[in-house]
Order: sequence, then structure tokens, then C-alpha cells
Amino acid sequence: MNKIGIIGAMEIELETLKSHMQITNTLEKASMSFLEGTLNHTPVVIVKSGIGKVNAGMCVQILVDIFHVTHIINTGIAGSLNAVIDIGDIVLSTDALYHDVDATGFGYPIGEIPQLGTLSFQADSQMIALAKSSCEAVNPDIKVFQGRIVTGDQFVSSPSVKDNILRNFPGSFCTEMEGAAIAHASWLNHIPFIIIRAISDKADDSAHMDYPAFEKAAAEHSAKLVEHMVERIVD
Repeated sequence: MNKIGIIGAMEIELETLKSHMQITNTLEKASMSFLEGTLNHTPVVIVKSGIGKVNAGMCVQILVDIFHVTHIINTGIAGSLNAVIDIGDIVLSTDALYHDVDATGFGYPIGEIPQLGTLSFQADSQMIALAKSSCEAVNPDIKVFQGRIVTGDQFVSSPSVKDNILRNFPGSFCTEMEGAAIAHASWLNHIPFIIIRAISDKADDSAHMDYPAFEKAAAEHSAKLVEHMVERIVD
């Protein structure tokens, strides 16, 4: 039977899902609270990972080792890197990579971790399609995009930083702080995953103003999508 691990970095990204789930077990591990139960009649474990790549990667490994999840969904918010993608829109990961890894001195392309054998981590195609149809069902007025998500231990709020990311990774759709680490840990464990991001800001010098105003609405859009899709995931 499927068991879906649902990860959000912040409480605001998970509070709606938590309020709708039936909790049967709670485990405290690595300063994280793992809530096990059902959501829409589907076994799930919902957890706030905390912000950043280390927290995110550890969270996935606990979900795999202790709860034996079969799929990973990371829901949250992000800054847009594409002028077409506006605040409130949703991005579904086709793949994810690190924008702040640089081992070019050893001959690796920027973003690639040495000796890993891959630059980016591919999301599960079935989960992408399911997330798209779920978004269209529950957020009919929200535009949904599919593309690359880039991750770093950095809140991007500078046009120059944004431009540099796009120079290194042209065509990237949005940037945030956990997705590639969750994708990386899922990939290492051969667990299908998807990163879902609602856009809260434009990742430029307006980000510090846009983010507080739009984070709650953006998180709600992602939560509605996740709740709709979990019971439709099949092996």
C-alpha cells in the first residue's frame, strides 16, 4: 500500500493539510514532528522539515527509514525566475538542482555534486501529470507550469543574484531553499517524488515586500492541490 510523505519547510505550508488529516501517531525525531495518519483516506506522513537543504535531506531519510514511505511530495512556496510565471501561479518540478554548488575547479558543470553522476534530479512523470490535473481541478483560476526548480541556501531577493542564477541555469522556473535536497535524497533512495511550488514573489528587490503579502495564499493553493492528488497516486 502506498504511503505518501508530505514535506513542507514551514508551518504555513502544512497547517491546512494537518487540519484535514486523521492523525494516528506522532514521532519526534531530529527536532521534527512527524504526523502519521490518513488524508483523503490515504496513508500519509506530514512533517515540517525546517528551512534549508540539510533539514530537507534529513527529513526524507527519516521518512524512508522509519515510515517506509513510497512517494514524496514537497509542497511550498518559491520565487519566480521566469517573467511569464507570476505571483500565485504554481510550478511543478520536471527536475531540480542546486544553484549554489560549484565544483567547476574539478571539471564539473556548475550545480553538479562531484562523483554523484547527475546534475539534476528528475521528478516522477506520473506524479507530475497527476499534480497538473489536480491543480486544474481545485485551482481552476491558477496557472500551472512544469519546469526546472533550483535550490540554494539563500533567499533570493536581489536582481543580480537572480540574473546570475539564470545565466548559470537558463530556463529555470523558480528558486527556493529545499526542493533539490528533497529530490536528491529521494533519488538516492529510489523514491518517486515531485516538488510543488506556489509563487510568492519575483525573486528580485520586490521580494521582501511581496513575500509576506502572498505567502499564505500561495501556500493554500499548494495545499489544495496536494490534498486532491494524494488519493489518486498509484504504484
